[in-house]
Parts: sequence; structure tokens; C-alpha cells
Amino acid sequence: MAAPKKSAAKETGQDTSSAPSKPRVPDFSKEQELHAFRDMLLIRRFEEKAGQLYGMGAIGGFCHLYIGQEAVVVGMQMALREGDQVITGYRDHGHMLACEMDPKGVMAELTGRRGGYSKGKGGSMHMFSMEKHFYGGHGIVGAQVSLGTGIAFANRYRDNGNVCLAYFGDGASNQGQVYESFNMAELWKLPVVYVIENNRYAMGTSVTRSSAQTDFSKRGVSFNIPGEQVDGMDVRAVKAAGDKAVAHCRAGNGPYILEMQTYRYRGHSMSDPAKYRTREEVDKIRNDQDPIEQVRQRLLQQGMTEDDLKKIDAEVRKIVNESADFAQNDPEPDPSELYTDVYR
Repeated sequence: MAAPKKSAAKETGQDTSSAPSKPRVPDFSKEQELHAFRDMLLIRRFEEKAGQLYGMGAIGGFCHLYIGQEAVVVGMQMALREGDQVITGYRDHGHMLACEMDPKGVMAELTGRRGGYSKGKGGSMHMFSMEKHFYGGHGIVGAQVSLGTGIAFANRYRDNGNVCLAYFGDGASNQGQVYESFNMAELWKLPVVYVIENNRYAMGTSVTRSSAQTDFSKRGVSFNIPGEQVDGMDVRAVKAAGDKAVAHCRAGNGPYILEMQTYRYRGHSMSDPAKYRTREEVDKIRNDQDPIEQVRQRLLQQGMTEDDLKKIDAEVRKIVNESADFAQNDPEPDPSELYTDVYR
């Protein structure tokens, strides 16, 4: 029996029934705006360069870009303190950079060089930094949710006051291990914020075609886990929601769910032509809601000049270009590395 047809609006993933309300969010100081602008711009320029290197054949395998979603991870990082942890899936370059991991080390891992964070053996989806409390991108859909719950268990066991952010997407939200994690986290009041980055299309299917409940902030209702929808294109709204969720966890109240309503401008991966949505839809969101442009306009209103912002962009591009040069000229791993870091 064929599935019933849905409206055109539903097919494109534009489900207005679950659109977040627009409460007034706290203003940023100029210093906060500049911090957010630079960090988001670094992610944007880095990902653009990664896309170029992939097209040139310098990056192999899978490559999932974070372009368009920058406000989510930058805003959430602004809500954390030293010692808090981050774990995510395979769209992970932006999270690494927001955690202040070295762009050279990230790009070198993408190109498979020995200076990469996994010595050139992990690639795009498998990087890790104990120093920066980043516990990986993970290639198995939803795997990081149970691992992040485990990190939160360790925090509670050690009574160290730290909170773990476990990022995953709308597609991973339908995985069974996610709900097992929810149940355990609430039972044991674990300090974990589940950040659902709802970019509307998972691997290529709109949420309205794949999810019976498209309000992902309600996914924890049966476990008594509070949640809320957030404008994931506004870094101020993300930080405000992050502050609230992290405080909830740090106070011993258990987990919290944040549904970040965001949007990716590129396909699921570099090999995805994204024919499941229209160019007009992408352009409209890019023109009306771009997270970096929002901050840029506010900085101009606060007295910054176009030249000031271009200077920041130039500094960021220099960092990214240097990371690309390093990643293309650093030596490949020695063949002996095939036998290191292997456990059985």
C-alpha cells in the first residue's frame, strides 16, 4: 500500500506547525558579538576551504560540512565552562573549531596527514581531543548519544560539576539507543544536554516524511525530560537556551533537551546533490536567516565599519589558508602507524 501523499509544504520539510516562537532574546555585548562573529566565520571559511580541497581530491572519503549551522555550536560553547565536554556525530568540524582545536590539526586529519588529530588515520568523522574535552565525531548514527550519556554518568559519579553536551541530528533522533539513553539519564539524573540539530532533512528526507513527532523538543516527554525549541540560526537565542539547560543539569536536575531549528546550506555530504529541496528554499533561508549575517548587521549598528569586519574576515582566511597549506604539505603517516593504537 502506497504511503499517502502530503502537501508540497510538507514535502519540502517546511513544517510551519512546529516553527519556534520568537521570544525576545537577551542582547549580546559588543565583545560577545565579536566573539560569535569571528568563531562562526572561522567555521564557515574552514568548511568552504574543506569543500574546495575535497573537490581537488586532497580530501577523500566522506566529508559533511557544517555551513549554515554555525550559530548552534558557537552559542552552546559560550554557555559552557572549563571541564564541560562535547561529543557529536560526523558533521563535526565546526564543533572541533568551536572547542578551540587547532585548525591545522583538523585540516591535516581531513587530508590524512601525520599532523592530524588522529595522526591521519581517522579522517573527517574520527577526531578527538582530551585537552579540549572533545570526545569525538562518530560515524555511527546516534552512537554518540549513548557515549555522551556515559560521559555524564562519569561526571555524576565523580561529582565534578561538569556537564556533557551530546549533539545529534533529526535523523538520529529516531534511533532506539537514543531513547534508552534518555531513560537512563533521567533515572540517574545525569548532567547531559541533548542538543538536537534539526536541519530538516537528515540524510535527504524531510522530517515530515520520516518523523511522526516533528517537535523534537518533546522527544523526552515520556521520560519526564524537559525540552524546548530554539531558533538555531540566532546565536543569542542559542546561548540563552544553553545557559538555561546547562544550569538545569549542573544543579542536579538531570538531562535537558534542546531542539535547535537550523539549516544546512550544502547537501548531507559532499557527494549529495540535495535534489530533495529547491534552490529557492535554500536561497531564502540564506538571505533571511543567515547566522553570520545577523551578527554582522548588529555589529554595523553598534558602530563597526565594513572595513573593520573585512579585516576580521581577512585574519580568519589567513588562518584557514595556513591550515590548508599545512594539511597539503605535512607528511603522510609512516606505514608503521598501521599497527599503533589498535586494541583487541
